[in-house]
Amino acid sequence: MFFGSDIGIDLGTATVLVYVKGYGIVLKEPSVVAIDKNTSTVLAVGEEARRMLGKTPGNIVAIRPLRDGVISDYEVTAKMLKYFIEKTVGRHFFLRPRIAVCVPSKVTGVEKRAVEDATREVGAREVYIIEEPIAAAIGAGVDISKASGSMVVDIGGGTCDVAVISLGGNVVSASLKMAGDKFDDAIIRYMRQEHQLLIGERTAEQIKITIGTVFPREEEVCMDVTGRDLLAGLPKIVTVSSDETLEALSECTSQIVDTIKDVLEKTPPELAADISDKGIMLTGGGAMIYGLDKLIAKETGINTYYAAEDPVSCVALGTGKYIEYQSEKRNKKRWRLW
Repeated sequence: MFFGSDIGIDLGTATVLVYVKGYGIVLKEPSVVAIDKNTSTVLAVGEEARRMLGKTPGNIVAIRPLRDGVISDYEVTAKMLKYFIEKTVGRHFFLRPRIAVCVPSKVTGVEKRAVEDATREVGAREVYIIEEPIAAAIGAGVDISKASGSMVVDIGGGTCDVAVISLGGNVVSASLKMAGDKFDDAIIRYMRQEHQLLIGERTAEQIKITIGTVFPREEEVCMDVTGRDLLAGLPKIVTVSSDETLEALSECTSQIVDTIKDVLEKTPPELAADISDKGIMLTGGGAMIYGLDKLIAKETGINTYYAAEDPVSCVALGTGKYIEYQSEKRNKKRWRLW
């Protein structure tokens, strides 16, 4: 258990990361909840619930309460948030914490309000909402306060956020509901069409992580995949190559590249020059698929690189630093009043 009154939460479609002031990132678990449908009670949250996906009996359902970067099930999201906060700072914290939560750059006011209400419901005394690209840039160590353009492409589980940041705000941004989950869906469809094999989300994710590629590899890699034969209805093993994942994911990546190009076209010339010098920064778990940096660099002609040592944690780190900054600013204001 960690003691802290300032908490930053990366409320991701696939993974939730929690940052506690003074400790850093203290929790990283899948955003999955297992519920008993008969009693509406929560049976498991996080990694334990993820292991139940696709393996539960009729009365138990393992669900992901966030879809495409926004809350799809408000009550379950609130329960999940409460569980993770209690796991990190305890059930009976002395002071209700200040909590910063990140959201995609183009969420609606209603969606943003849902996140804020769910966070207040679990006991936050103050809630700050920060957009994911800005949090990612802060977490990667970019000084966003300067009058200099930085381009961030944050690809998570539900959304791909592309933003040009200068003077602490988004100058041009776009949010696309094309990310890690859609990569998995594309692999599932490909396996059905080309191999007549039905696989689940976890298997598709494993294919993506192990051999998935969006740019030709120097050496082709393969793996055996087990699923259900759609013709015979029996278990079947198929060998899948990285070149096949390249074909399966081509439509998804073309949409991401087109969005990046569209944002670049709308970027003011002075900021575009800064981006050309600095390059395009990739963050988020969905961006970790092999060859995405090479593909974007080839299509845009701009150097593309991964942020920091752990791109997955950038948003959570940035959210945590943001809540610390807000806390320091509030304390300085109080001293001036004294």
